[in-house]
Amino acid sequence: MVEKMLSRSVRLMFVGGMAMSASLMAQQALAQEAVQRVEITGSAIKRIAVEGALPVQTLSNADIQKSGAKNVEDLVQALPAMQGFTTSSQSVNGGGGGVQNASIHSIGAGYTLVLLNGRRLASYGAGSAVNLSAIPIAAVERVEILTDGASALYGSDAIAGVVNFILKKNQTEAIVEGTFSSPQESGARSSNIAISKGFGNLETDRFNVLLSYSHDHQDELNASERSFAKTGLIPFTENGKRYSQYQLAVNTTPASVTLNMKDKTAFTFSPNYIKDKKCAAQTSYIGSTLDKSCWFDYSGTVMLVPKSDRDSLFASLNVKINDDTTFFAEAVGSKFKLEGRFAPPAQVSSLKLTDPAYAKNVLPYLAELGIDPTQVAKAQTNLRLVDAGGRAYNYETETKHLALGVNGVLKGYDYTVSYTHSENDQTSNYAGGFLSRLKYNAIKAAGGFDPFAFAGGSQAALAPAILHEPQDTTKVKLDVLSVRGSGDLVKVPAGMAQIAVGADMTKQSYLFSPSPISQGPNPQQPDFLDTPFGSAPGSKFIDASRKNWGTFAEVLVPVLKNLDVTAALRYDSYDAVQNGKVYNEDTLIAPAEQGNKNAKATYKLSAAFRPVDTLLVRASYGTGFKVADMDQVTQPISDGGVTSGKFSCPVKAPDPRADNCKGTTQYDLLVGGNPLKGDAGLKPELSKQYTVGFRIEPVSSLSVGFDFWDVKMTDQITKLPETFPFENPAKYNGLFSTVYDAGQEQNKLVTLLPWFNLAEARYQGIDWDHSFRTATPIGALTLNWTGTYTTKSEVTIPGSPVESNVGRFDAYSTVTSRVITRVAATLKQSAMFSHTLAMNYRSGYHDQVISADDETLKEINADGSYGAFVGLARDVAAFTTYDWQTRIEAKKNLVLTLGIKNLLNTDPPLSIRTSGGGNQVGYDGRYASPLGRQFYATGSFKF
Repeated sequence: MVEKMLSRSVRLMFVGGMAMSASLMAQQALAQEAVQRVEITGSAIKRIAVEGALPVQTLSNADIQKSGAKNVEDLVQALPAMQGFTTSSQSVNGGGGGVQNASIHSIGAGYTLVLLNGRRLASYGAGSAVNLSAIPIAAVERVEILTDGASALYGSDAIAGVVNFILKKNQTEAIVEGTFSSPQESGARSSNIAISKGFGNLETDRFNVLLSYSHDHQDELNASERSFAKTGLIPFTENGKRYSQYQLAVNTTPASVTLNMKDKTAFTFSPNYIKDKKCAAQTSYIGSTLDKSCWFDYSGTVMLVPKSDRDSLFASLNVKINDDTTFFAEAVGSKFKLEGRFAPPAQVSSLKLTDPAYAKNVLPYLAELGIDPTQVAKAQTNLRLVDAGGRAYNYETETKHLALGVNGVLKGYDYTVSYTHSENDQTSNYAGGFLSRLKYNAIKAAGGFDPFAFAGGSQAALAPAILHEPQDTTKVKLDVLSVRGSGDLVKVPAGMAQIAVGADMTKQSYLFSPSPISQGPNPQQPDFLDTPFGSAPGSKFIDASRKNWGTFAEVLVPVLKNLDVTAALRYDSYDAVQNGKVYNEDTLIAPAEQGNKNAKATYKLSAAFRPVDTLLVRASYGTGFKVADMDQVTQPISDGGVTSGKFSCPVKAPDPRADNCKGTTQYDLLVGGNPLKGDAGLKPELSKQYTVGFRIEPVSSLSVGFDFWDVKMTDQITKLPETFPFENPAKYNGLFSTVYDAGQEQNKLVTLLPWFNLAEARYQGIDWDHSFRTATPIGALTLNWTGTYTTKSEVTIPGSPVESNVGRFDAYSTVTSRVITRVAATLKQSAMFSHTLAMNYRSGYHDQVISADDETLKEINADGSYGAFVGLARDVAAFTTYDWQTRIEAKKNLVLTLGIKNLLNTDPPLSIRTSGGGNQVGYDGRYASPLGRQFYATGSFKF
């Protein structure tokens, strides 16, 4: 039944309920005397802007203003068709890297092409995914979202679709805009101010210059400010039974100790607990077979929303050289700062059996624990440096984008020749909490800090060791030379066939430069001995570049008066990656060409059929391919952090690797690229996708549209989920190894998560867009209902079961909501007042399944005490919020908007997940906002 429901409107006029179908707007446009041909996202053929064969959603400038969105990220990520993107909350612990992006239909940011005025932007990494924080919302005139693959037109990587930001032009007035937003509860206030001024009218003065500046500010929100996230010990009731989350961390203060025994077992205990029979502040007791310690309650120390500031400049110049030729130039510059903070530094350190601290803090308690001191092989401390403060990263991202060229008409054909240079530079800085190991060791050796002492008395002593310096920098450059033209091809019986052709040449470079301390000791800096406490050393340089070129042709043929067929063909050729930083283990060797050359043709066929004036039926089928990101080829094997979840040791004695087991805990990871050529190297990912849809407008006041979409990918490049090797260590035995960690000053057990060309993926679902307009005694009422119903979002790795995340938390720690929808009702009482009430709905899902071995969930006994660790399978509830907005057009040049988001102050639903999305506990910040009820006011004044 579901698959028989087809298609959605090409043009979804979204936001605030003020929605009108594109075809109705097109009819009005056609009724005007002057009809302008424009290029619509998804086609290079300029035509009158009517509905076509591809589903394109459009957000106009008025829609943007009425949305209440604070920035481009909020605007785009709120669309029902968007899932699987990176949110700001994921940057709290460095996982998001200060990035916010777009992902259509949960396919991924790397498959969603983001354009600025139809031209590519520099990515934030070695692939093609763009950081939306680089785009100033104040400069955006409209946004067009193509929710269908467009590889044949824009390039091989546009598999999921395209998000095209069209910037303002030909503005002559000055406009001042401002927004202020504040939650009812504390934290997370935000503000925006923008000013723009245009000079000259392109049609009458033959030139236009537009200048725009904006500043955005977002205050942080801390977990301690929200009851549902301020602790890892959250009680709840499920099926009549009482439970408590018990999400704590082994690294604690005072330090706990892990002993590796000669029989290859491991035991962890807290000396302060054995001594005092109670845990210290902000810690709780863990009692299991191999653990008698107090673990740290880190949840209240993290951010839920990071602090950020953005300054953006936009300038454009358009000059009519003659009636048929226009020179254009546009420049965007932005500086974005985001600060994320999470728990104080957690550091494992070797504790020698001859160390006086071992004799003082460990030996006296071994007899009570039933441990024979002679059977201890080695020891380590698990320390939480609370007195150093929370670990903070400061990300500074600078974006520079310049495009210039000429467009016009030559012998009846539209053409554009353009050159684009785009840069994205990001610096990640240690901004507090992290420490210099050498300075810390010196302070400890001088008696200034005792890891077994209680927190609260060592802030001044540790302050000289706290790092305030760069961690690493990433520089991405993109240069594109493009030429394209379109026009009439030949007259056929049903009308005029049209053609578009184009070609582009591209060079992308990616430079990742770790600071000396994030590298740690290595052959390139043999005299540098320091490492960061609270983070692992071992980062390595990446210096990669790649050239590619592509050419395309698109033909639209009116087969019948009411049937248009479009065919597009593209050929892309990618060089192998040039790597200037090649390593043999830890030693730099000569630069080399790595990975495979790749070239392939893609195509797209689409059709739009109008059997009657009130019905449009459309369909499309296309192919795509995506080459490996440059770091998937060139990245040397280096530190990959730690597992998100806790796992039991994957190797057993007599395997010598078992010497470094630590029981059930987080284990260290390694990551690295695949630089090989031929069949052993990474191949391109291949895709096939199609859409089928219709729009029907039986009366002028009602418009109903559905789109069914399907994307299938093969040879998908994916990193092995961390759960796979730990749940099946025999199968993945070769991924486990022992390495020396200069920061811990000891060997550690690590797991390599490599990139594979093995996966198959399938994405499928239905988008809809319905609108209804009617007159009422108190004003004109508009109803708009948009949404997405996902039927498939799954990945398959040979030899493993299908991993679906539709309505469930999967092995990759992600979820795709089966239903996301928005219903908005707008009442326009007069030219001055309009009011909108909107409902936002995201369906619930099966939560991460917790087992007793995870040691993150306990029963609550009848007397209120904690019982044993248990497992649980439960569901996360649906998340529904309501928004209200009143828009006042006080004067022709003055507009005020007052609004309330989350009108009923609904808390995010409980989740007991232990991995994915960041360090927040109690809910999942990727799928629900922690802000609660928010009040906002916006104003716009033209003069």
